[in-house]
This record gives sequence, C-alpha cells and structure tokens, in this order.
Amino acid sequence: MIDTTRAGRSGWLVLAGLLLGAAPALAAEPNGEWMVADGVAKVRIETCGSELWGVVSWEKVPGGIDQYNPDPAKRTRPTLGMPLLLGMQQAAPNRWDGEIYNAQNGKTYTANIKLASPDQLELQGCVLGFLCGGQTWTRTAAALPAQKPSASARPATAKPPARGTTGQAAAAPADGVAKTFETVKDVCTAVAEATGLPVVAEQPAAPASRPPAGGSRPVPR
Repeated sequence: MIDTTRAGRSGWLVLAGLLLGAAPALAAEPNGEWMVADGVAKVRIETCGSELWGVVSWEKVPGGIDQYNPDPAKRTRPTLGMPLLLGMQQAAPNRWDGEIYNAQNGKTYTANIKLASPDQLELQGCVLGFLCGGQTWTRTAAALPAQKPSASARPATAKPPARGTTGQAAAAPADGVAKTFETVKDVCTAVAEATGLPVVAEQPAAPASRPPAGGSRPVPR
C-alpha cells in the first residue's frame, strides 16, 4: 500500500523549496546601476524619500550638455549627474510610475518601469498618455571615475570629435567618463540640487511633495 500522506507531504516540501528558491528574484528592486539600451550611458537608480530617481552616472562620450533645455540659462549644464528618471512611485507590484526627462529634446514624458528579470529593466515612456515607446536597460557594475594620467604616461592619440550622448559634440575616449556616487545620499543630493525639491535619502517624502492633479513636477532644467 502506498503512503499517500507521506507522498503528498514530500510534494509540498519540494514545492515550498522551489518557491523559496524563487523568492530572491521576485523580491528584486530597480535600485542600482543600469546600462541604457544603446550602451551610451549608465543610470544610477536609488530611493530618495519614497520615490525612485535615476541620474546619469556614466557617459560613453564625455562633455554632453543639456543644450535643448527649455530654460536657456541651463543649456550649458553637463548631462553627467543629471536626473533622467523623475519621482517614480510604486503603483503596483513590480511597477513604478513617474516621469522621464529626455535631454535630446528637452521634454519630459510620463513613464513607468518594471523588472523583466533581476537584471533587465523595462522602461516605457508616453506622450499625451497613449503614444508610447519603450526600451530595456541591463543591470551593470558601477563605473569607476576616469583616472588622471601619470607624468610618465604617453599622451593619447587624438581622436576626431564625436556626438555626445545627450549633448553637443565632444571627444570620446573608449572608456567614457563617470561621476562617482558612493552613497544613496550622494544620488539624492544630486537630485535635490537639480530639481530644487527637498529630496532626502533618510526620511520618507512628505505627501505634499507630490504635484497636485493637473500640475507638473519641477523638471531638472
């Protein structure tokens, strides 16, 4: 006679083990370093207050500037260290809604992000709420800042100028250039400086910091 009770118990134990093994993947968060789809930049995503923000942490082509910013006074600011993902709030399990700033045209769009896997981030941006497009970012290691050459180092061979990732033409060393964000607070400080919002890493954002219905969030311009 087969002991169905024991067999059933064994089956539940196997199932429980599989579920526990899958838990880390299901619990993954977007926080971390991400390479954009075309490989020209990395974005560091961290939680500031109760929202996710993403700032440019590395550029393949150094020297990019925010030349299409609606504010003429800010069209010479560097794109390195600039916020791109703005105030993303969790709207559902594995979904965060907010805005994305596009320095290639100076416009801000509604957007959402979600994890397709622990190392794949799907981003979708929309114009007028229905004309949408998306791309997939890949999790990557944080970029190291460029090292200063030693006095004995040979001068690098000059390269022709190349178009910046989000700004004007600039020379392009192969390893790009990085901005060091050692802590979450460093990221949140960069966000606060760019937007004027009192964004902090230690405390939850106050409800009033969210723009009213029909209003707009201060764009990092």
